Amino acid sequence: MSDTSILDLPALVDDLFRLLRLKTTPIAMQLFERVDDMLAVPKIRRPKGTVHTTDQIVGQAARLGFTVGITVDDLVGQQCGAVIGLAPQDASFQAGKAFAGVWFATEADAAAHQKAMTCVPHGRYTAMAASPLAAGRLPAPDIALVYANPAQMILLVNGLQWAGYKKLEWGAVGESACADSWGRALATGEPSLALPCFPERRYGGVPDDELLMALKPAQLAQAVEGLKRLSANGLRYPIPPYGVQNDVRAGMAASYGAR
Repeated sequence: MSDTSILDLPALVDDLFRLLRLKTTPIAMQLFERVDDMLAVPKIRRPKGTVHTTDQIVGQAARLGFTVGITVDDLVGQQCGAVIGLAPQDASFQAGKAFAGVWFATEADAAAHQKAMTCVPHGRYTAMAASPLAAGRLPAPDIALVYANPAQMILLVNGLQWAGYKKLEWGAVGESACADSWGRALATGEPSLALPCFPERRYGGVPDDELLMALKPAQLAQAVEGLKRLSANGLRYPIPPYGVQNDVRAGMAASYGAR
């Protein structure tokens, strides 16, 4: 789990809104080994006789500002639970037969998709909670989730790469893209960018223009520091169009130095 004790989460979120003008609340996600520890989270909400997708739980935190906790019994099926390690990635999961003829042409294609997903190993965790990051209610959030449009997101990536540069690479499993975002970030600890899939948009409320970045809170803090430096250099959101027919030399000199 991430050590967030030295991070000022409200200030971090304020900086994100100021620098990127986000419209969706950045949230935190934490996995729990014990259900009782999840239940002890301040102002935790629990589903009451309802069944959800993980997308909906994330959406309640990001779209409604709720702090929500779940166990595998609150989730609609194995697919959702398996991504966050609450359900086994057993033979039934690996086969993915329910996807054949719906999302994929053959059972072989469906099984290949299941194999491609990045999931938290099963057996350690029994509960998960999601909450607005600025609320600071989760004791040790594993990851932060940031929804942003493509222009905002590339600047967030640029901020992450400001210092200690490395090339960031991701994939797309297509359906079940939560495996590309929170699944991959939870399982590997690496910043993970994803194109939210059909269920995330249909059930999780993700609008047409948003992408999703999942990363450790400390990595988000690093990205924000980079955003501040980029902003000081005039590289900030919104990105003003320069004009497709204008002489580019003046603009390039401002953004890349004298030419």
